[in-house]
Amino acid sequence: MSTSMNDSMVTVLDALDARPDATALRELGYRRLVPGEGETVVDVGCGAGRAVAELGRLGVRAVGIDPDPDMLALARERWPDGEFRAGEAYDLPLADGEVAGYRADKVFHELADPAAALAEARRVLAPGGRIVLVGQDWDAVVVDSADPATTRALVHATADRIRNPRAARSHRGALLDAGFADVRAEVHTLLFTDPMALALMRQLAGASPSGVEPDALARWLADQERRAATDRLFLAVPFFLASARKPD
Repeated sequence: MSTSMNDSMVTVLDALDARPDATALRELGYRRLVPGEGETVVDVGCGAGRAVAELGRLGVRAVGIDPDPDMLALARERWPDGEFRAGEAYDLPLADGEVAGYRADKVFHELADPAAALAEARRVLAPGGRIVLVGQDWDAVVVDSADPATTRALVHATADRIRNPRAARSHRGALLDAGFADVRAEVHTLLFTDPMALALMRQLAGASPSGVEPDALARWLADQERRAATDRLFLAVPFFLASARKPD
């Protein structure tokens, strides 16, 4: 990934992570991990390292792992006291049973083989260790629009650009298939009605699906811009959180 693409992605993720509802969802995930003070948790796909820093403040030894050297450099710059390592979800630089907790937030939709990643999660987790997966369902985004047909086309076209857009809805089943116990799944919807919603609408419009005429796309975006001017934007994104335990 180029540095410019990283910069754009980090800007979006920073804005998202700063939202109170996103912060509350992260904190809920930390509680589902229930690590004891001083125990080790791995944050797979740590990105710019915010979760590693937040877990550290809770008294947990957090290890952030990411395959992108630019993201790791940014994480180390932002959180110099954090522990960050290069690695892939399929091949974590950790020993067998080294960690008490495993988290992956907005990661599994990028993976071609989630089952292989979960097998690796089981390897690095100690018996009784906890796992938490969080992700958005790209095919279930809800938008208030005067043209629902174009909205559906844009949502599906955006999802089709993603490697595994419906991974989050499969977290529960995937954890069960991987042999985890005490599997729990829940949904938390993030609602966007502010200027960030309009930026997300423009990203949807950029999908330019086949079968949607340019005039229809222009009308759809103009409708959203009118809604922004009158505080009528409405975009909802379901985030699925699944947690489980490695059997003793």
